[in-house]
Amino acid sequence: MLHKFFFNRLSLEKKVKHLHEKGVALGSRIKDGRQIHMYMLKDLFVEVLYTDDKTYLAPEKVNILNGLTNLQQYLETEFRSRF
Repeated sequence: MLHKFFFNRLSLEKKVKHLHEKGVALGSRIKDGRQIHMYMLKDLFVEVLYTDDKTYLAPEKVNILNGLTNLQQYLETEFRSRF
């Protein structure tokens, strides 16, 4: 919980740098024609959207999910919204 508090206080660029250094890349998916990359950092799951969908460009947005249960619910909701 404390980790999430401090992670949220970082700038967007520092969040992504921290994810690259300490996190685990889980994969990517396509949503609304954009590529979203998923990372795991302890009990946090973080989606990152990059400029022009290129990981070497600046990050545009992050979405933080706390815990595996929240990740599962989020992905199930995303899946159901497709149909």
